[in-house]
Amino acid sequence: MDQPLLNGNTKTGTLCGTMLVLLFKLNSEDLLVSAVLAATGAAVSFLVSVLLKYVWGRIRRK
Repeated sequence: MDQPLLNGNTKTGTLCGTMLVLLFKLNSEDLLVSAVLAATGAAVSFLVSVLLKYVWGRIRRK
């Protein structure tokens, strides 16, 4: 009779409660800054991966 420690309702309630607290705790300026930083990080990560793929292809051809 093993019962899981957390069932689906507990997980959902915990997640929704956490999101609700964060929604009221953070202001829109913080969310905007976070979104801009996330977009910048994603763009830089993509460009670095493309550059490394190009460099690796050049090295393997030689």
